[in-house]
Amino acid sequence: MKLQSVFDESFRPYGKVVEGYDFEALLQALALTPCPSDGTVYQPSEPAMEALPVFQQLQDRMYGGMPIQIGYCNGHNQRLNCLEYHRDSEVNVAGDEMVLLVSSLQKVQEGHLDTREVEAFVVPAGTAVQLYETTLHYAPATAPGGKGFRVVIVLPRGTNTDLPQGLECHNLEDRLLRARNKWLIAHPEAPEAAQGAFVGLTGENPTVE
Repeated sequence: MKLQSVFDESFRPYGKVVEGYDFEALLQALALTPCPSDGTVYQPSEPAMEALPVFQQLQDRMYGGMPIQIGYCNGHNQRLNCLEYHRDSEVNVAGDEMVLLVSSLQKVQEGHLDTREVEAFVVPAGTAVQLYETTLHYAPATAPGGKGFRVVIVLPRGTNTDLPQGLECHNLEDRLLRARNKWLIAHPEAPEAAQGAFVGLTGENPTVE
């Protein structure tokens, strides 16, 4: 895939680089979290990170006082596999250089998206980015030549936790709902597809090498 930078003009439809926050202590806490050598691990809420002063700053300023959670996603990954979206922005703070695979929710038709619409953006280590509500994304990919990644994930409180029991499907979008505030579209080759996720990504499963 063509690798672009989050500092490029081409990233503007998807998000922006976040400035005005001191993420040093947050990145130090991230460095202590596990990073599997095979696959990825995701923790929606990490108490050690949420105890830092930047938690309140992000909650008050970045999210305008809305309750938030700070967690992480770490590991090794090269393939797209899925795309997800939320009803709000997500902030990523990269502990290691990584690649974000993204597209636009507006391009989804009846739950389907051609993976040729997916773009790849390099996020340098130490950089924070905001992904807009309409930006489709998923677990980052390991940067070429990298040894895995660690990234802080900031979202509204409760996102990516278990859904309430007894939810019924009344429309197509309900079929995409996989967790609280998480709508997901899988590629046929993705493990999530075998687990019952809605399959709507067509074409090749993009790989970052």
